[in-house]
Amino acid sequence: MKKHILTLSVAAAVLGVTAPAMADVTLYDYEQPTSAYEDAYVSGRLNVNSGNQDQTSHDLNIDMNYDRVFSSPDRDINITGDLQGSSKRGSNAGDDTQENYIGTGAVGMNKYFQPNSKGAFWYTDGEIGVKKGADDPRVKVGAGVGYGRVVNVTPMAQAMRLVEALRDKNKLSGDLSKAEYNQIANIIAKESEYRAKYGAADYQQNWIADMEAVMKASGKTNGELGAVGILKSYDVLVNERISTRKYGWLVKAGLSEVLKDYDGGNTKPALDVAAEYHKPLSNRTQFSNEASASAILRDNDKSYTANNNMSLTHEVSDRIDWLNSWAVNYDHNDTTGQDTTTNAASSTYRYYLSNKLAFDTVAALTKVDDDIGGNGNDEVDKSLFMGVTYRLK
Repeated sequence: MKKHILTLSVAAAVLGVTAPAMADVTLYDYEQPTSAYEDAYVSGRLNVNSGNQDQTSHDLNIDMNYDRVFSSPDRDINITGDLQGSSKRGSNAGDDTQENYIGTGAVGMNKYFQPNSKGAFWYTDGEIGVKKGADDPRVKVGAGVGYGRVVNVTPMAQAMRLVEALRDKNKLSGDLSKAEYNQIANIIAKESEYRAKYGAADYQQNWIADMEAVMKASGKTNGELGAVGILKSYDVLVNERISTRKYGWLVKAGLSEVLKDYDGGNTKPALDVAAEYHKPLSNRTQFSNEASASAILRDNDKSYTANNNMSLTHEVSDRIDWLNSWAVNYDHNDTTGQDTTTNAASSTYRYYLSNKLAFDTVAALTKVDDDIGGNGNDEVDKSLFMGVTYRLK
């Protein structure tokens, strides 16, 4: 009898130790291969001065970004866009308004040889760019092969935030299993499907009701979530914003053709290589690094460019994000013999006034090395500004 009691005690102790570990869920536990996300932002800042000067001066900067990714077991499709514009006029009489803009749009697809894998794939992509003063837009298409995969785990981050909020409100008596977290995350990932099926005005009640059904089936809700639980779920999933979370890596290489270039030239073959690495350092901190290089394949033109973009985003609270980025661009123009290196670092404190509108405080450093003296960029450009960001998607 004592032996049985001892055995039961040891078993209970082991279960008591292992149960929390089994319930310890991370972003890496997301198992759904089919997901999608869409980010669309427009940011701007404006400074206008008048009085005690010859004319009214202004400084306007606008930045628009778009990123849409759809992932299925056998392919990833990515659509991106970026447009930056500025308008400036000095305070002295005769100062003209200087306007500038540069924009790029791209679409690409990675098609995996083996579905549900993180292995080999072939890709195809296309890019178009416009900028002020260019003779023509830049049009480029390419194809190649690669290895690896980047997984969007934002739905799991939202599921974890939802469960945490409901536990704080005592609407859940315990944590959920990894399988239950995945069920909720999969429902969150299908938001667009719910919107298409039930309509934009009514889909949220069905969307949240299906998540509630998963939690009720776990036996940890003590019945219905009630008005408090439903309203809190709506607040977390609809009113709050969360930055995109993803993990994984990939490398790829291929050939491309510049069909049209800014200088009016065309039919330039090029060799392209690229790599990505993304890692959530915690449930609130995301690290990402993306690098690429492209070289013209012509005997009389050995121009090439290289880019590296590194970012670290930390979610300080449900309404505050701290975004840090460092971008390096190196360009060698074989025609002119000029080498240009641009370093741009910024740190942004973003406070979401609502799920759409945010107030930004940004500190930025920019340094351009082009071996040309006296052209206005010899020193580090330091700036501190405040502006607003509107999230379209």
